[in-house]
Parts: sequence; C-alpha cells; structure tokens
Amino acid sequence: MNKIVWKLGMVLALFSILLISACAKPPTEEMAKADKAIADAKAKEADLYVPDIFTKAQDEMKKANDMVNAKKYKEAKTAALEVVKLTQEAVSLIEQNKQKMKEELEKMLPDLQKALDETKSAATAAIKKKAVSSKEELQSTIGKFELDMTSIKEQLQAGKIKQASDLAKTLSEQVNAQKQSLIDMVAQQKPAKK
Repeated sequence: MNKIVWKLGMVLALFSILLISACAKPPTEEMAKADKAIADAKAKEADLYVPDIFTKAQDEMKKANDMVNAKKYKEAKTAALEVVKLTQEAVSLIEQNKQKMKEELEKMLPDLQKALDETKSAATAAIKKKAVSSKEELQSTIGKFELDMTSIKEQLQAGKIKQASDLAKTLSEQVNAQKQSLIDMVAQQKPAKK
C-alpha cells in the first residue's frame, strides 16, 4: 500500500510539473514592446549614431525570438526586457554622438577643401605639362569632387550628419589619391627641351 501511495504521489508530482510547464505562456507583451523599441530606435537613427548598442539590441531580439521558438519563455522575457533597456540606452546617446560626429566633420571640411584645391592645382600643372591622357576626363573627375563637396555641405545643413560624414571620408580618400596620382604624373614627365 505504501508503495502504491508513493508511486501515485510521484505520478501526481510529475503530472503537476508537466501541467505547470505546459501552461507557461510566451512573453507576448514583452516581445511586442521589444519589437516596438527596436523600430523606434531605428526611426530615431540609433543604427547610424549608436551602432554598437543598437546591434547588441538586435542580437538580443534575435535571442529572444529564438527562446520563444524553443519555448524557453522565461529566457525570452529576460532577453526582451534587455532589448528595451539597450534601445533606451542607444536613444539616449543619439544626439550626443550626432553632435560629436558633426563637430568632427566640421573640423574635417577645411582640410578636405584644401586637398581639393591642391588637386585642382596639380590638375592644372598636369594639363600644362601634358602629363594626362584625357583633359576632359580629369576635368570631369574634378567636377564630380566639387559636386560631392557641395552635397556634403547640403547634407550637413539638412542634419544628415552620418551621410555627410561618410561621403566626406570617401571624398577625402578619392581626392588625396587623385592628387597623388597627378603629382606622380607630373614628376615622371620629362622637362621639355629648349
């Protein structure tokens, strides 16, 4: 009789555990808040100005979804709450990082303009010494650089700091490479005989 009661007790305990775990519900509300937090942070450009924290939030969201799919609801809820925390942190840093990026860009622009002016001078020298094969192609390249410089300033005025910064960095590399190429062409040109 004692064994039967003990076995019945074990069966009831096991059944209770299964029943409790089967009744656990996915953290629907927390997941919805986490999804909304990610979308709101992206709309505020956290992905551009605080990419490291925003990426952590996205990774945590993926983890939360994986936990829901694995029916590990407690871990999913924890991950979803972490997503909300991370996105709040990211949003709080957007303006600070945006301002810092703007200041760096504004410091960079005079150097970029100087490099562009030096490239124009090198282009003029290369054309005079007939060191370039296509004057029109070179003028077109310089014209594109000037248009990009104007675009950077317009984007800066419009508050598109990240886009302006990325374009400025690319333009700086292109202008400096073109300038060096022109200087090298002129240096290789033999002086004309008199």
